[in-house]
Amino acid sequence: MAEKTSEESDQINEQDSQTETKESDKNGRNPVKILTVGVLVLCLILFFLYVLSDRRTPYTDQARIKGLSMPVVSSVSGNITDIYVGLHSTVEVGDTIFQIDKRPFELAVRTAEARLQNTQQQVGAKTATVESAAGRLGVARAQLDRAQRNYDRVMKVLDDKPGALSLADRDRAETSLTQAVEQVASAEADLDKAEQQLGVSGSDNPQVRSAVVALEQAHLNLAFSTIVAPAKGVIESYNVDIGYYAAPGQSLAMLVTFSDLWIQADLKENNISNMKPGNPVEFVLDVVPGKVFKGKVRSIGHGVSSGSDERGKLPDVKGTSGWLRDPQRFPVIISVENNEAFHYGRLGGQVDVVVFTGEHSLLNMLGRWRLKLNGLLSYIR
Repeated sequence: MAEKTSEESDQINEQDSQTETKESDKNGRNPVKILTVGVLVLCLILFFLYVLSDRRTPYTDQARIKGLSMPVVSSVSGNITDIYVGLHSTVEVGDTIFQIDKRPFELAVRTAEARLQNTQQQVGAKTATVESAAGRLGVARAQLDRAQRNYDRVMKVLDDKPGALSLADRDRAETSLTQAVEQVASAEADLDKAEQQLGVSGSDNPQVRSAVVALEQAHLNLAFSTIVAPAKGVIESYNVDIGYYAAPGQSLAMLVTFSDLWIQADLKENNISNMKPGNPVEFVLDVVPGKVFKGKVRSIGHGVSSGSDERGKLPDVKGTSGWLRDPQRFPVIISVENNEAFHYGRLGGQVDVVVFTGEHSLLNMLGRWRLKLNGLLSYIR
């Protein structure tokens, strides 16, 4: 009897549920259908907002902090005698980083100074030679003038009074004139030779200029033996010790400068359709989750490598998997406007970025919410 009673109660409950289902179908208020329609409508709304956001307020987490860095190199060779920094040390412009042994360069300076003094003495001696040759030339010309006038007198007397002078007197006058001409020619040659050996006198003399340049180079090498910071920044990749032999052009450390800092955001091709330089940007850094910084679009990339640009090679054609191809991304350079971001920013750090291409209240608000949420999620990444 108990089993029959339970079976009858189950049949009654099933009939009641069928009756309720029929009544709900008659009234058109099936909760399953309502829920399904609601989910579909919500999905359509979200899809529509996603498409609009992709073009009006594009977002990406494929962004990195970029900046300037330069190797700290030596311009001269020598052993390092002093080190004034350590790994991750902060340096100012002109701070001494490394000191190379000065002694060889100080000796080179003294040698160049002595060479300059010797050159100046040699030039002085050659100047005196030129002056002496010029004096001899003046004497020779004076003798030529006297010989010429004596010859002219002899010839005039012989013309006026043929018997007044002998032929020997005429020969002596001619000989004296010829010797005077030859002495002038010899003196001119000596002067020309002395002037050529001297060159330009004074500080414009080539030998003096060469000695001065050698002295300047020696002083420059001495100054280069002290390696200083060319900009304000932080020392990275530092792994040398005292006694290390530095060669010209060899990197001793890497200096990450604070002169500029920007963000490279790799955005999809359809993200940049409405973007232009100057658009406001907000971004969050993984190092300070949840804190929003401001910036603006500096420039937009105009091309990326397609893998088939090399000359003399066949094109490299890559197939795509699936029925949707992977979107092409282009670099967008973003300037950092917050000074505080310079303090937190580290080269290579990850960034979440949203770009506002216009006054779109709803989309801009959703973009900020999304950025803030992803920034907070950095705590658990």
